[in-house]
Amino acid sequence: MKVIRSQEFTANRAWGALDIANMNGITTRLHWTDEPYKWHINDGEEVFVVLSGRVEMLYKQQGEVCTELLSVGDIFYASVGTEHVAHPIGEARILVIETQGSV
Repeated sequence: MKVIRSQEFTANRAWGALDIANMNGITTRLHWTDEPYKWHINDGEEVFVVLSGRVEMLYKQQGEVCTELLSVGDIFYASVGTEHVAHPIGEARILVIETQGSV
């Protein structure tokens, strides 16, 4: 049993993470960042939940770059093979649920 106060979490580097759970190879991690990630494709599906701040999510659909502005409470689901990159606008805290070892 643990309680995590996500609004209090910070990291010493962009995309620093707090591991919350690993359930049969699916990880749940809390990330803090103030810098963009990198374009990537996960090994499986990914659920990306904005807990604080705003994030511009860029993703490729049929070779074209699309974008969505995510605010607190918004959820981005990346299906298998979805190339994407998160660009926080300022500081953000994000809950990510994905296959263990994904990029």
